[in-house]
Amino acid sequence: MGSLVSAEQLPADFDRWDEVLALIRRAFASMDGLIDPPSSAHRLTVENLRDKARQETGFAALKDGRIVGCVFVLERANDFYVGKLAVEPGFHGRGIGRQLMQAVEDLARDRGKPAIELQTRIELTGNHAVFARLGFRETERTAHKGYDRPTSITMRKVIS
Repeated sequence: MGSLVSAEQLPADFDRWDEVLALIRRAFASMDGLIDPPSSAHRLTVENLRDKARQETGFAALKDGRIVGCVFVLERANDFYVGKLAVEPGFHGRGIGRQLMQAVEDLARDRGKPAIELQTRIELTGNHAVFARLGFRETERTAHKGYDRPTSITMRKVIS
């Protein structure tokens, strides 16, 4: 797999936010037309990402110096919340998401957080299976504003 660094933390003064933004947009582009309501990835900007880095902890996965994955997590009182996880489409199935989620889990342990929580869309059944293999369990289904049916699944992993 070459030189993969899965836990390079992304500080707010990181100088490659344009690459991170492009990665997130490519990663979420395949969901256009599949998920309802649509992903907010197209509304992200470089400044939004810098703001996220000031408020959340971000990690990047690199292969040969290229950013191929990222994750952002918000530290809450009793857990971590994964707000954005993106893997370059050509790198799916290579363990990059798993490595990024391991970095989140390690950080949760280091900070004494007993759990990690995330949301995924109802339509993304492949994501449900991947997160289940990583030890996440469904805890809730919720509807976005204006929808009369569930649109998201909340999943939680208890850190042992």
